[in-house]
Amino acid sequence: MPIKSYLAHPHNGKKEILINALSALSNCEIIPAENKEVVVLITETDTEEQDKKLKEQIETIDSLKLLALVSGFNNPKSN
Repeated sequence: MPIKSYLAHPHNGKKEILINALSALSNCEIIPAENKEVVVLITETDTEEQDKKLKEQIETIDSLKLLALVSGFNNPKSN
């Protein structure tokens, strides 16, 4: 189960648009910074393939200027 955290930097003046776009995606939790133009994004998917597709979706958001991976790990499911 891949879990990753990112810093998502919006284009100037587009933080709210970025927040709305990220909020519309499943498997994402967002935490907007209160004093900076940045959003903390946490993703959690079931497989590496889902993780890859989600990242591709995120990277197509027009209001996103930069997506920086902060931390990521894969927690294998226990049977």
